[in-house]
Amino acid sequence: MAAASYDEELSGVQKGAILLIALGPERSAEIFKYLKEEEIEDLTLEIANTRSVTPAVKEQVLEEFYQVCLAQQYIAEGGIGYAKELLEKALGEEKAMDVIGKLTASLQVKPFEFIRKTEASQLLNFIQDEHPQTIALILSYLSASQAAMIVGALPPERQADVAKRIALMDRTSPDVVKEVERILETKLASLVNQDYTVIGGVDSVVEILNTVDRSTEKHIMETLEIDEPELAEEIRKKMFVFEDILLLDDRAIQRVLRDVDNGDLAIALKSANEEVQNAIFNNLSKRLAVMIREDMEFMGPVRMKDVEEAQQKIVNVIRRLEDSAEIVISRGGGDEIVV
Repeated sequence: MAAASYDEELSGVQKGAILLIALGPERSAEIFKYLKEEEIEDLTLEIANTRSVTPAVKEQVLEEFYQVCLAQQYIAEGGIGYAKELLEKALGEEKAMDVIGKLTASLQVKPFEFIRKTEASQLLNFIQDEHPQTIALILSYLSASQAAMIVGALPPERQADVAKRIALMDRTSPDVVKEVERILETKLASLVNQDYTVIGGVDSVVEILNTVDRSTEKHIMETLEIDEPELAEEIRKKMFVFEDILLLDDRAIQRVLRDVDNGDLAIALKSANEEVQNAIFNNLSKRLAVMIREDMEFMGPVRMKDVEEAQQKIVNVIRRLEDSAEIVISRGGGDEIVV
C-alpha cells in the first residue's frame, strides 16, 4: 500500500494493519492471540504491503480506534442511549452517530445484555426451571465467570446436559432468541441481529469449565466422556494449554518437571514466551537450566507440530497430577484450598 490519506477511505483491513504497526510488535502479538487464522493472514499480508503511512493518518487511525473502544465501554456500562449521550458531549452529534454506526454489527449481537448485570444467584432462580436448551442459550451469552457459577449450582444431572448443549450449539435463529428474550422480559430485543448469531461452541464451554470448581468440571467431563467421547476429547485438549503453566505455583511446577522428559521440555520451550520460559527455568537447578538452554540453541529450527506435541505431553502430566491431587491449578472460580 502506498502512502495513504484518510480521504481515500481506507478499508477495515488497512486500518487494522496501520493500527498494529503503530502499536508495535509486542502489543500486536497479544492482539493476534484473539484473532482467527484468516484474519491474521489478511492483516499480515496487509502489513507486509504497507510501505508508508503518514503521521497524520496513523494518528487518525489511533483516534478512531480509541473512539470505538470508548463507545463499546459506554454501551457496556449503560446501553446505546447512554453511550450516545456521552459521545455527543465529547465528539458532537454527527461524530457520535458515526462512531456508533461503526459498531452496529457488533451491537446487534448483544441479546441478554441486561442479565450480565444480574447477580448469578438471582439469575439461577430465574432460569433453573427452564429447558436445558434454553439455559444453554442464555449461558452462552454470559461471561465465563457468571456462567460458571450458574452451571456449578445446577443439579448434577443437568450440568453435563447443559454443557453438552453449549458445546454443540452453533447458530441460533433470531426468532428463537427473540422468543427466549420475550419470555425473560428482556428490554434489549431491538438489538437482536437479523442474521443468524454465532454463539456457544466448544470454546465457550471450555471457558466455563476452566472457571467452575474442580468437582463440577470432573462430573461434567466424566459424563461427556460416556455420552460424547469425541466432544469430550476436543474439550479436554483446549481446557489447559501449555502457557497456563503460569497458573501453577513454584512447588507445583517443580513437581510437574520431575515427570517431564528433558528433551520434551527443550522442544516445548522453543516457541514459549519469555514469561513461561522464566517460570520453568526458575524452577530448575542452575545446571539443568543451562543444559536445557544449550539443547534449545543447538537443536536449531523445530517443526511447530513437534513443539505442540511436546507441549501436549507436559499438559498431560499436569492434568494427571491435578487429577491425583498432587498439584492444584489456580482457577478463577475456584477450588477451596485447605492450608
